[in-house]
Amino acid sequence: MNTPNEFDDIRPFNSDELPEVYERLLANPQFQAVLKFLYPKIPLETIATRMRKCKTNMEFQLTFCYGFLKDLLKHASRGCDMDISGISNRRCYTFMSNHRDIVLDSALLDMLLVDAKFDTTCEIAIGDNLLSLPWVLDIVRVNKSFIVRRGLMAKDRLKSSIELSRYMHFAIKEKHENLWIAQREGRAKDSDDRTQKGIIKMLTLGGEGTFIERLQQLHIVPLSISYEFDPCDYLKAAEFQLRRDNPNWHKGPMDDVISMRTGIAGFKGHIHFHCAPCIDDYLEALKSSKNNNNEVMDEICNYIDHQIHLYYRLYPGNYIALDELRGTHDFTDQYSDHQKEVFDAYLHRRLSKIDIPNKDEAFLRERLLTMYANPAINYRKAHGLE
Repeated sequence: MNTPNEFDDIRPFNSDELPEVYERLLANPQFQAVLKFLYPKIPLETIATRMRKCKTNMEFQLTFCYGFLKDLLKHASRGCDMDISGISNRRCYTFMSNHRDIVLDSALLDMLLVDAKFDTTCEIAIGDNLLSLPWVLDIVRVNKSFIVRRGLMAKDRLKSSIELSRYMHFAIKEKHENLWIAQREGRAKDSDDRTQKGIIKMLTLGGEGTFIERLQQLHIVPLSISYEFDPCDYLKAAEFQLRRDNPNWHKGPMDDVISMRTGIAGFKGHIHFHCAPCIDDYLEALKSSKNNNNEVMDEICNYIDHQIHLYYRLYPGNYIALDELRGTHDFTDQYSDHQKEVFDAYLHRRLSKIDIPNKDEAFLRERLLTMYANPAINYRKAHGLE
């Protein structure tokens, strides 16, 4: 269906726009170089023919993205699965997840929704800070992404938030699309996953009725994502020291590109996605709350956090990191001596990859341990174990 013109600047491309966008992409030398890297044995004209046959965004995803991800996981993971027992594959949802990987969190969700026989994949919220190149903006909009504008002044930020919220409500109600949005702006570099109230407030700027009814109209599903290993862990640790040593430090123009490339190509071990039940019923119960709206929004954020933490899948490294961080042996029943040796060797290799001025090995190791320990800490709290 055609989308109202008011969303033209942020929405994914409509099907009738795809042919022109394909030609623009195929003529771009940088995009051609990416295709050569991804498909070194396939001629450009063969790829172009396949692309031109894709009449919808989802056909493009199934033709190019789905197979690429399946092949990637064969050598970059020990398997990837999703538990959808708490939801229905006949409905559309707004999946709100913790955020680990710039590209793969939403890309793998799309792949897993196809495997789970959902009618459609997700439209993906993506920040325009990642879209400085015109061809990148084109390809993400082909791939069903809608644009979140960053770095705006207060007045423009409110206007943009209203536009974004209205589009999300339109997409799920009228287009019958699934949506994906991270629970916070940017990745949680220390893996302590917390929902930003500003995200919840933004979602209430579209739709109709009370703010709780507006949230219900989006059918939010907390989504817990667990990677056994984070390929970007050493980059995140380095960033912590750079910010510690220089409060005015800012990422360079290539830092996000390096993180995207590292996250995609690096080894991730086991990967698990778990969909908590839709929060519509929880929100219905909140309608009788005596608290003010601000307090209720805090409750909603805490509830989403609890659901995400509750459904983490923990791996031996999480427990090893927690024991080493605390200087205890409380969780030795969760891992073997051999697994500890392997994980410690892994940390040593990650530390050796960090090349920054005044490298502080002790601090960097503590940051790495914290990244892997925090999911275990939050999981245990969610289950009432500490």
